[in-house]
Amino acid sequence: LYFRLCLFFFFFFSSRRRHTRYISVTGVQTCALPIYDFASISLSDLLTPWELITKRLEMAAKGDFVIAIYNPRSKGRTTQLSRAIEILREFKDDKTPVGIVRNAARDDETVTLTTLGELPTLCEKVDMLTMIIIGNSSTLITKANKMVTPRGYRGV
Repeated sequence: LYFRLCLFFFFFFSSRRRHTRYISVTGVQTCALPIYDFASISLSDLLTPWELITKRLEMAAKGDFVIAIYNPRSKGRTTQLSRAIEILREFKDDKTPVGIVRNAARDDETVTLTTLGELPTLCEKVDMLTMIIIGNSSTLITKANKMVTPRGYRGV
């Protein structure tokens, strides 16, 4: 509770511009509500060994999870995203839908829908303000241009 209060006051008093703040809501929840079974993986290897990050990516892809990638690329870390995409493409189809959300829940939010096969061509546009959502085998893009992963079990 103390930590949440400190966060609240920090965001409340440090903001000179008018923004909506989502206290205790992660970026993935802001980008992809509602979401059910998913894995949220940071590509930052500052505190986590890269070998562990690659293992997490591999296991999440093998498990057919929707995968939310945060901290995908920074000025000092430019190769991790490309390597992560290579790992995911070993286990997921190139036609798997991918959502790229930059500045989630902010006035200048942008959403790009693409596929896992096309994602490598967009790496240069990705930075630390970007969240990448990779669908699972049942994820689809609707006619309304929304990325949806249906909930439910067919045939049950």
